[in-house]
Amino acid sequence: MFKMFINAFKVKEIRRRLFFTFACLVLVRLGSLIPAPGISNEAATSLIGDMFQGNQGFINMLTGGSLEKMSIFALSISPYITSSIIMQLLTIAIPPLAEMQKDGESGRKKIEKYSRYLTVLLALIESTAMAIGFKNTSGSPIQDGWLGVILVVIAFTAGSTFLMWLGERITESGVGNGISIILLINIVSGLPSEFGLLFTNKVMNQSKLIGKLGAGAAIIAIALATLVLIVLLQDAERRIAVQYSKKMVGRKMMGGSSTYIPLKVNTAGVIPVIFAVSIFQFPLVISSFFGSYPNRNGGFWGKVLYMCRTDNWFDFDGERFAFKYTIGALIYIAMIIFFAYFYTSITFNPVEIAGNLKKSGGFVPGIRPGKPTIDYLTGVLNKIIFIGAVGLTIVALIPIVCCGAFNITSLGFGGTSLIIVVGVILETLKQIESMMLTRHYKGFLSE
Repeated sequence: MFKMFINAFKVKEIRRRLFFTFACLVLVRLGSLIPAPGISNEAATSLIGDMFQGNQGFINMLTGGSLEKMSIFALSISPYITSSIIMQLLTIAIPPLAEMQKDGESGRKKIEKYSRYLTVLLALIESTAMAIGFKNTSGSPIQDGWLGVILVVIAFTAGSTFLMWLGERITESGVGNGISIILLINIVSGLPSEFGLLFTNKVMNQSKLIGKLGAGAAIIAIALATLVLIVLLQDAERRIAVQYSKKMVGRKMMGGSSTYIPLKVNTAGVIPVIFAVSIFQFPLVISSFFGSYPNRNGGFWGKVLYMCRTDNWFDFDGERFAFKYTIGALIYIAMIIFFAYFYTSITFNPVEIAGNLKKSGGFVPGIRPGKPTIDYLTGVLNKIIFIGAVGLTIVALIPIVCCGAFNITSLGFGGTSLIIVVGVILETLKQIESMMLTRHYKGFLSE
């Protein structure tokens, strides 16, 4: 990989794209340090800590710590991610959007335009709700009354819109998918402090040297095992052989070639985990604005909220295994599997694939074209989705189990963030390799 980067820097076009991407990421991190006008950062940080009771790691992961610092990029690119998911779902429910998606490049650009409008609308709604919620909270960090609310709404909405625009510029003039790259840098920016805190609490606090070495080795082993599992999960695919029949074109016999349909085991990527975590975070966020907090010794809703917090699962409290609160983990697993099937059904259509094969004269060896091919593809897809969902669940639960079993404060990094980091890095490396390969082809053709 290091050698590939050296070779990439030797190509002027790729070097320009890499420097442009780096400059944009520096701009993202600088923007996360600029405080939003009309708000007290210290008061906001204290308030968020009280609201989430130290469980704001996932939100900080998505925003790169911008929300906790109440910077102009506090919303980060979460409105764009949400709008993209909503538009993908609407293409299934609304026939005109489905037809637009089939129009090729022109239809894709129209859907992207609608996604931008929806992003601005969602950013406006989220920033307004946050600003009003902060204003009505005791010890409000909002300064200058309603004028401060207006300034916060404008700053948060403008910051999220700018990040969306910057992500699109990275996609066009830089390397990789711009939105994914911004999300990657947000996650990576918090990893050193998170790992440092983990080592301080669990390694340096050990009284004996053997204890420090054992704890350090355990943390490194778990992290490496998780990374290896994620890489295998991201690259694993099931290849379905496809044969094209020969046909006479003029006086020549054409066709007869063979290829394959690559079906990724983790077809839905990290989307099922993000959906599941977001649903569990939603009642915590809403209840915090009404002054309700998780409490295992409180009323019914306090216990429900306590069950929604992932850092309360797999908790050995010294007396007995608190399984009744780990029921939330069982619901979490079921949701990941459900969303894996649901999202794959949106993005992969066996009927369309079988129809395209039939039109082009292709067939799966041993399977008749038409409905038998559809049934075969559906059966294979259902099996690999389940395997991918189980692997995704294991990756997502490893840090949660470690937090509960070893009494570790909820980490800002975990299975979700590591899947995003590994996936984005692998896709970006593949794009750089593709750009270098295209350059070699051009050089060969020019000679």
